Parts: sequence; structure tokens; C-alpha cells
Amino acid sequence: MKKKHRAFLKWAGGKYALTDVINSMLPTGNRLIEPFVGAGSVFLNSDYDEYLLSDINQDLVNLYRIVQRTPEKFIADARRFFSPENNQAERYYQLRKEFNESSDPYFRSLVFLYMNRHGYNGLCRYNKSGGYNVPFGKYKRPYFPEAELIYFAKKAEKAVFICDGYRQTFAHAKSGDVIYCDPPYVPLSKTASFTSYSGNGFGLDEQADLANAAEEVTKNRKISVLISNHDTIWTRKIYEHAKNHHSIEVSRTISQKGDKRNKVSELLALY
Repeated sequence: MKKKHRAFLKWAGGKYALTDVINSMLPTGNRLIEPFVGAGSVFLNSDYDEYLLSDINQDLVNLYRIVQRTPEKFIADARRFFSPENNQAERYYQLRKEFNESSDPYFRSLVFLYMNRHGYNGLCRYNKSGGYNVPFGKYKRPYFPEAELIYFAKKAEKAVFICDGYRQTFAHAKSGDVIYCDPPYVPLSKTASFTSYSGNGFGLDEQADLANAAEEVTKNRKISVLISNHDTIWTRKIYEHAKNHHSIEVSRTISQKGDKRNKVSELLALY
């Protein structure tokens, strides 16, 4: 059985557990395009000749480009942040403040990884003024993902990273490409959605527009689009023109201790 590779970032809604199912539905093609790359689990566990990986989060894209270009230097510098003295609330909030005040992409990439591993439950969230605002996570010994960083850098030799919206990313697609979309999910309840991780809301209008974009890009060209989302009456309606639907039950947790797990249905719609 093929070894699965974990992302070096913790990620709410990450697709590590679903990569086998997603891969079974992804058509063959020359290049995989991901407009919502997130932590990159599908990228890390699929096998295409090329990848175009996009995200609206500039910090995430900068981090990926730096790991791609100078992995050894980044790993050596990032490791210094994973120390007992840095695993304290006061130090975390000081580094978070420095991150929010800094415009240096390299410093921000180091602290982004640090906060991802030391902050609450792998959340990535910004306030309306663009400030990173995830609280301290209180972990005994945060894991430094060296092996995962090394694998990511190796796989990234096949990738191009861009910071753009889904419409702009779709515009790069050409015949033979496959697009996988993992947008922020439709909330299952009114209280289920937390503040957007990029500072840009992704509401019901955007959800419907993404489905429209999938229909448009696949209409007259040899391009396939696979979209994942919660399986709800509403998502079934907006993806009604997809040629194939697949529903799967998955365990979900946003509780730090992992004890509040419940099963939810996810929908995969292939255009």
C-alpha cells in the first residue's frame, strides 16, 4: 500500500483522511490545479506531472514558495522557534504581535509555521484589519514537522504557487488539466462558521459562483473539476449539473482534546 504523506501544517478541514477517496474520483491529466490548496494534502498524495497551487492567503503562499526555494535554510531557522521558552502564552502573543506588525515575508513565514503548531487547534484566522488572531494552544510539546517539510519541498519541484482567487486560478486551466476545489465549507448550522481565515468571506453567493465556474470551464474544453463540500440539500442543488456525485461520512473535530467528534456527510461533485 502506498505511503500517505501528512502536510507540515495543521489545518482545520484538511483532507488527509479523504485523499484516497478524492484520488479515486480525480481523473487522470497532465496537471492538477488547486484554487484552495490549504495545507496541501491532496497535492502531497496525488501523482500528476505538474501542479498549479493557489490560495487567497498570502502568508500561506509565501511560506510555500520559501520552503520550495530554500528548504534547508528554512528548516534550520524554523526549528529555533520550537523551544520550551517559546511554548508559553506570553511569548506566543509577543511573536504574534511581531508577526502582525512585520511586512518581511521570510520572518512572517517562520512565525506562521510557529503559530500554526503552537496556536489553538491548527486554526488559521485573521481579524477584519488583517491581524492574525488565533489564541495560544497550550500544547505540552508542539511537533516540529521536519520530515513533512522535506517531503513537501521535494514534491514542490513539480509545483507553481500563486496567490489568487478561484476565478483567476480557473483562468489558467487548459485542456488536459484537472481542477480540485476544497472551498470553505457551507456551514451546517448558523453558529458553525468561524471568521474567515483569509480575511475574505466565502458566502453562499461565492459557493454558487464556484459551481457556475466549474460548469463554465468544463463545458467546451477537456477539463475536469472535482469539488468537495458538506453534503446538504443546498449543496446538492448548486452541484446538480455535476456528472457524478459521491457522498461519504467523515469524523469531524474542532475540539482541542478531540473528544467532540461527530460524523458528518461530505459531498464530492465531479464535473
